[in-house]
Amino acid sequence: MREAQASAVGAGPTRARLAWRWLRELPLLPIAIILVVLVIPAIFAEYLAPHNPYSGSLRARLQPPAFLGGPSEFLLGTDHQGRDIFSRIIFGSRISIAVAGAGILIGGSIGTTLGLIAGYFRGVAETIVTRLVDLTLSIPAILVALVVAAAIGARFTTVVAIVALVLWAVYARQVRAEALKWAQSDFVARARVAGASHFRIIVRHILPNIANTLIVLSTLQVGFVIVFEGSLSFLGVGIPRPNPAWGLMVADGRIHVVSAWWIAFFPGLAIMLTVLSVNMLGDWLRDRLDPKLTQV
Repeated sequence: MREAQASAVGAGPTRARLAWRWLRELPLLPIAIILVVLVIPAIFAEYLAPHNPYSGSLRARLQPPAFLGGPSEFLLGTDHQGRDIFSRIIFGSRISIAVAGAGILIGGSIGTTLGLIAGYFRGVAETIVTRLVDLTLSIPAILVALVVAAAIGARFTTVVAIVALVLWAVYARQVRAEALKWAQSDFVARARVAGASHFRIIVRHILPNIANTLIVLSTLQVGFVIVFEGSLSFLGVGIPRPNPAWGLMVADGRIHVVSAWWIAFFPGLAIMLTVLSVNMLGDWLRDRLDPKLTQV
């Protein structure tokens, strides 16, 4: 009895120490950059932006940043239409989060569903899904974007649809491999013997065991989507003007790269910092959540 009480008392501090160790090992720098550059500006854009990101004054066009002798009201300078770069970067973070969130949610849901079906049922379903994945991954993503944009027009929903078309195959391939492994496990066999339905086995037994993989994969895909959306906007098949998308801002600044380098530099810096931080956070999550790595 005393031994049981002692073990119960010792369990609390052990769990507390594990939680504290988890918090202490958090990659604070990437998280801080993500919060400062992406999350907080997206949530409080109306309160943080000092100017209207959609309109400006031609009298204030191509003003240098304040720290280079420009007007103090334009912290990062203005573009060729007199719009405040700092305000447009703040509102651009909202577009990046919206595209990444919607694209990953839709593409991830489709890919996860098809991957579970292929990995669990095997047979014809696996063959069809596998061939669709191979076909999707063999087509360049930019080519898909150009075709879809030409067919339905460049707008926000088009970008989300393109991202979903590109990402679903990545999720389907990874989830299928995980589902193949867990579908052959002993607890799944016992669930079949107990009379559990296929839907219950997939949802209650297989899906929870691949949740960590989905979290890590989704985190790593955020950086890809931000760069991909920026590339589409740069090519003119992404978010349409005058929306303050980071890729559009870089495209607008390319013709002024010598005389007004800040137009393209600061949006590009925002993309770089965000993608680098998200990838570092994704690597950290993979090291902590992947059982193959934690057992080494």
